[in-house]
Amino acid sequence: MKKNIFFFLMIFFSVLSFAQKTVSGKITDEDGIAIPSASVTIEEPGKDAILAYGITNSKGEYKVTFTSAESNVDLKVKAFNQKPLTKQISNSDQNLSFKMQSEATEIKEVQLKTKMITARGDTISYDLKAFDSKNDRTLADVMKKIPGVEVNADGTILYQGNAINKFYVNGKDLMEGGYGTINNSLPKDAVQRVEVLENHQPVKILQDKVPSDQAAINIKLKKSVTMTGRGEVGSGFGDPWLWNVKLTPMFFGQKSQWVVNYKTNNMGEQVENEGNILAFGNRFEGRRINAAQNDWLNVENADVPNLPVKRYLMNNVHYVSANYLTNIDKKKEWELKANANYTNNAVERESYRQTDYFATSDEAASRVTQNIFNQFYTNKAKGELIFTKNAKKGFFKNTTSFSQFWNADRAIADRTDPLGSRHGEESVDSPTSSFQNSLSTIIPWKEKMFNVQSFINYQNDRQTLDVTPASYLKLPGFNPGNNAETVRQNFRMKTFEANHSANIGFSKKGWTFTPEIGFNFKRTSLNSDLTNLQNGQYFGYGEEFNNDLTYSTAVPYASVGVNYKNDAWMIYANLPVNSNNIKADDPVRNVSKSVNKVTFEPNIFAQYTFASFWKASVSGNINNNFGEVNSAYAGYLMTSPSGLYAMDVENPIPQNNTKSAGTRLEYRNPLNNLFFNVNYRYSDTKRNLISSPTRNTSGFTIIGYREEENHALSNAYSAEVGKYFPKFKTNASVTYGNNTSKSDAYQNDDAYNSKNNTQSYGFKFNNTYFDWMSIDYNASISRTKQTSRSLRAELNNENSRKGFTHNLGVFFYPVENHTIGFNWDQVNTNSGLNKYNNAFYDVSYQFSWAKKNVDFELKWMNIANKKVFETYDINPQSISYTRIQLRPSQVMLTVKFNFK
Repeated sequence: MKKNIFFFLMIFFSVLSFAQKTVSGKITDEDGIAIPSASVTIEEPGKDAILAYGITNSKGEYKVTFTSAESNVDLKVKAFNQKPLTKQISNSDQNLSFKMQSEATEIKEVQLKTKMITARGDTISYDLKAFDSKNDRTLADVMKKIPGVEVNADGTILYQGNAINKFYVNGKDLMEGGYGTINNSLPKDAVQRVEVLENHQPVKILQDKVPSDQAAINIKLKKSVTMTGRGEVGSGFGDPWLWNVKLTPMFFGQKSQWVVNYKTNNMGEQVENEGNILAFGNRFEGRRINAAQNDWLNVENADVPNLPVKRYLMNNVHYVSANYLTNIDKKKEWELKANANYTNNAVERESYRQTDYFATSDEAASRVTQNIFNQFYTNKAKGELIFTKNAKKGFFKNTTSFSQFWNADRAIADRTDPLGSRHGEESVDSPTSSFQNSLSTIIPWKEKMFNVQSFINYQNDRQTLDVTPASYLKLPGFNPGNNAETVRQNFRMKTFEANHSANIGFSKKGWTFTPEIGFNFKRTSLNSDLTNLQNGQYFGYGEEFNNDLTYSTAVPYASVGVNYKNDAWMIYANLPVNSNNIKADDPVRNVSKSVNKVTFEPNIFAQYTFASFWKASVSGNINNNFGEVNSAYAGYLMTSPSGLYAMDVENPIPQNNTKSAGTRLEYRNPLNNLFFNVNYRYSDTKRNLISSPTRNTSGFTIIGYREEENHALSNAYSAEVGKYFPKFKTNASVTYGNNTSKSDAYQNDDAYNSKNNTQSYGFKFNNTYFDWMSIDYNASISRTKQTSRSLRAELNNENSRKGFTHNLGVFFYPVENHTIGFNWDQVNTNSGLNKYNNAFYDVSYQFSWAKKNVDFELKWMNIANKKVFETYDINPQSISYTRIQLRPSQVMLTVKFNFK
């Protein structure tokens, strides 16, 4: 592995050093007056290919860095009302200044042409019209086709493979990271262009002082004051009657912005996740989290297929949200933001699974079949209030949020195993309250900057798991009495967390040093008991099934941040020394554990920009994790009807040390519309505890842990290449990934080593060349090989799995304002003699009432009425066949319109 890293880094740094030259100087007219905004390009002689380019500043100065193997290159200068200049220069570092001759630029005809991709500094602008098709209606429809930009299934926007840190509309951050609503509902016709802000530092006072390696997206609207939005109303035939309503009016002004959103459907569209925070900004803005329950207790869950959600989600959802932003001062530096959302959702799910467990030293090979029917009920509300000042002379941000959950899960399970057939009914009720407040302020004083941050989080989780009848459970070494009707697991957890820090920043000649001191504190109390009911009387299982644990972590720390930025280099490092003080106490179980350890956990990143279009970076970090409350409780806890979990009283607090390093090479050239990146990441985690599950032939498991040093290694390679072909109006990209993980493990006291290698290939293609047709195509191929090696040869196993998925969308425009669409989803699984092919087809017809900007769509989904999804999976100790219930064929009539 060390050879692989050395080889990769050798190539990496050789690219940096190969024939890299810089030409700089000044461009003036015949009178010696500086010419701003003149373009300076470097080209290889006789080739129509730009190696690098630059734009002169207000003083007429330019600087261009390039890489070429030629001994000479051509330097070309162009400016308005000046005669173009071309000069062949040597491939060397040099300073060259030029005087340009005046020449009137004759304009025969006034014709405005917008370049589809333009670049200025760290900003790359995309003209949306260059990438859309006649069938596209929203920003999200077009964003997926922009070269260098990718949209994940959860709505996260990636640029060059990395998540963005901000999403602006006309320069304002209304959504505070929850940009899914705007991306999915903003009409494309309201957008002038999409801007990618590379290396974006969102805190203005830190710009040119503390660099960032992340990009941001800014949506530039056609009008500075825009009232817009998107709406849909649909109804359809299926089982049951179908509906789909989306109403999302929006307003974007110079002083205020707002978005109101209501969406409801029962036709398989997952709209409730639009409010999730997808971009988290900068650490100096404070801390923001997606509030979520601590889901310790769960019913047995039906499987979920590797398909688009619309194919299997049996839902009944109502989601409403409102986002508001306004400036509260004349200078427009202070902003008030108020956000709120509410979700009411009911989901049904059903699957059948047949699992063949391999033999262990204690148990023979066995087969377990299970049919599970679920009903999940979600009720949650969230409110948020944010005050922000983001100016060159100071920064302030306070975020207060409150979330409340009233969730309930149900399951009906039928199980057949070597001990017989059983029927069980399971339920979990889980109310949760959560409160957070985050404060961060930066105050300038002469050449220094003072930053104070505070984060407070309190959460209260209550959960109850019931299993009826108790005889459904067949856990190793634990079975309810014959008269037990119900087994109940009670659980409550209270969490309080407070993080406070203060730092001061010094800046000089591009360097910024930030000494910081802080104190992080977290206290969690866990109470649980496992009981059963017999003939209406209460019976407990004893102290071994109770927990009364308090787990506290106190970490005072001191660190130094080092940042540097110039035209070529961007370096930042954080060098903290942490004093970790962890304590776990449970007098009922005689648990008293502690760790007091000082750790050094550096995090370093360096990026070098060269030849205008290239970026190369390296990173590395060391991290220590001492576990949470879930790694310290000693009383048995039934987290699911399929298993019990507990830590041995004698086990120490976990200590996990992770060392990781990575490198990245990136190229983005808006002049020829070519983007690509290559990545490598290596990590090694050393742990002092190892999981040691005990499983019986019925598949029920008790999870314990051993004190034993073990490692988890990971190697990941990835590459992506994308190019837009303007002549053919085609955007294409290919991706490759190779991930290998190795870890030590136990099963029924048998030690083994598990190795998993996954290779994936992806291809994306869209074309709008023809006026009568457009095509969108995505395909991926994956190969997985799972190997388990033990000292006992009869326990060794090796399995492999191949997968293929694709999505084809073709739209025909036979007559103006008429669209016929065809969609094909294909998911195939292949493992040995087991092959499962799953195909889904949709057709649609859309009529556009152009005068009113209204669409009428008739869509038939799942034409073949495929009702189940079949797949085959491999695991270190089992092989599973799964059959999952899908949505039946359905027909929808929808009216779509824009708010204006």
